[in-house]
Amino acid sequence: MHLRHLLFIALFTLLGACASKGIDENLSETALYEQAQTDLEKNSYSAAISKLKALESRYPFGRYAEQAQLELIYAYYQNKEPEAVRATADRFIRLHPQHANVDYAYYMKGMASFDQDRGLLARFLPLDMSKRDPGAARDSYNEFAQLTNRYPNSRYAADAKQRMIYLRNLLAAYEVNVAHFYLKRQSYVAALNRGRYIVENFQETPAVGDGLAIMTEAYQHLALHDLAATSLETLQLNYPEHPSLASGTFKAREKDTENRTWLSKATLGLITPNEDLRPQQTQASKDVIRQYEDAAEELPESVRTVINNEQPKRSWLNRLTFGVFGQ
Repeated sequence: MHLRHLLFIALFTLLGACASKGIDENLSETALYEQAQTDLEKNSYSAAISKLKALESRYPFGRYAEQAQLELIYAYYQNKEPEAVRATADRFIRLHPQHANVDYAYYMKGMASFDQDRGLLARFLPLDMSKRDPGAARDSYNEFAQLTNRYPNSRYAADAKQRMIYLRNLLAAYEVNVAHFYLKRQSYVAALNRGRYIVENFQETPAVGDGLAIMTEAYQHLALHDLAATSLETLQLNYPEHPSLASGTFKAREKDTENRTWLSKATLGLITPNEDLRPQQTQASKDVIRQYEDAAEELPESVRTVINNEQPKRSWLNRLTFGVFGQ
């Protein structure tokens, strides 16, 4: 066992011992477990976490030890502590690789990363997730992929696969936004490479049409007319409803350098008079948002019961005060 693993276990035990302070030391293993269950049922996740950690530190080889570790993962998830979810899940996987419910630990790792983007602002504001840092989305995709590869018959595999489709579309939409940024800054080779990367690596996603449109536009700006014509023909054949073709002919997203004002040229494109600076959604990002909104309805009932993500409706006062008042 690596030294860092030993240090982590020692730290985890120490934290568990600290958390157990204030909890009746005379409680039996069964009583402590039952109290933790009561806290979970009441959505008192912090209290449940303290009791589950106390249970593990006091009865590390007891009858409820392994179950307590699994439920600790769940409690951390509901308490919105993604790093703790992943650390606890990794620990369970390492200590109990053959456990009957180890697939749950893999699934919750993916869920922790999946929800990590949904921070405080995202819960209250209509943010476009395809324009945010994709690090957590990549982690979630890889973690769900581990689950589906190792445990293809898991009860969580079907839901994980659906989330992987959404995440793949999200990652593709992110690449589209980056390519548009390069087009805006007249970095046409970089935009072309991003467009080609989308077409080659994100087949069967809505972003492929955007990738072909980016390639077409980049080739036009680079005066590579034969290649532009080939990309445009492919776009028209496979995505005739793409927004860039709405007028009947291909409409470039960005103006040529020669058509830009002297102020735009002097500031290297940082200042463009009458430019619409509002965020513009791509076909891919619109599809991503739609999929996210439909995700809750598509969850299998068995998974929804286990994860129990549904929260009670919140009043306007509760939202305005970030949960302090008006529950």
